[in-house]
Amino acid sequence: MHVESHGSGAPLVLLHGWGMHGGIWDNVVPRLAQHFRVHCVDLPGHGYSKAGKGEGRREKGNRSTEAFPFPLPSSPFSLDSVVNELSAQFDEPLNVCGWSLGGLVAQHWARLAPDQITKLVLVASTPCFTEREDWLFGMAAVSLQHFAAELELGHAATLRRFLALQVRGSVNERELLTDLRSRLFSRGEPDVHALRGGLEILRDADLRGELADIRQPTLLIAGERDKLTPPEASFYMATELPDARVTEIAGAAHALFLSHPEIFVEEIRYFLHG
Repeated sequence: MHVESHGSGAPLVLLHGWGMHGGIWDNVVPRLAQHFRVHCVDLPGHGYSKAGKGEGRREKGNRSTEAFPFPLPSSPFSLDSVVNELSAQFDEPLNVCGWSLGGLVAQHWARLAPDQITKLVLVASTPCFTEREDWLFGMAAVSLQHFAAELELGHAATLRRFLALQVRGSVNERELLTDLRSRLFSRGEPDVHALRGGLEILRDADLRGELADIRQPTLLIAGERDKLTPPEASFYMATELPDARVTEIAGAAHALFLSHPEIFVEEIRYFLHG
């Protein structure tokens, strides 16, 4: 697993979203590194990290697969396998910040390794990415299925279309989309198996039942105009997590740390130093 570290101070791990890599944080890392030891991770099969060779251990401590409230994906890139790799990568207590898919990974990690994660920051995140009968704050399942079908035809075009959804409605939407597209393959193209696994997580994962067990202090940063993970998802999580608060950024969509970097960094600095 490729990790780039910057600055000094309390450790802060940054987890990117689907199809991206740790370089997505480049515009906020210099600011964050003034206060923290920032670790930018390329998740398995993304950026400079190689794809996983298997699902990894499906057991953590005394927890077995039967304890998980959703079926594990068949891809080598699963919530369990990624959390296992992350947990083995670091040997000290951490603050963890997860964006979008990285937020799902961060939630799962926080529950499975409560002694390893000190505080949690969830950015444009959700416990359940896909809309369900009892969950209206997600992407329509048919839309996600279209992405999965398109992925088999050509992942580059699929990822570019997904980027457009991330900035839709944001201030400076056109400039943000240009920025995201320029970063997309700057560390090479992601592994297609990891992309499939990531989509399976977005389609299948429902972590609402895990939220009450995540006891770390949590900051939820939501974009007012986010079309992928609407702010209602963050406000829901704040009611279910034992120790959480929400910051909603006006004019921001899904890629809020790109559109509003100063507010983003200040919120994290205040929260982690508080």
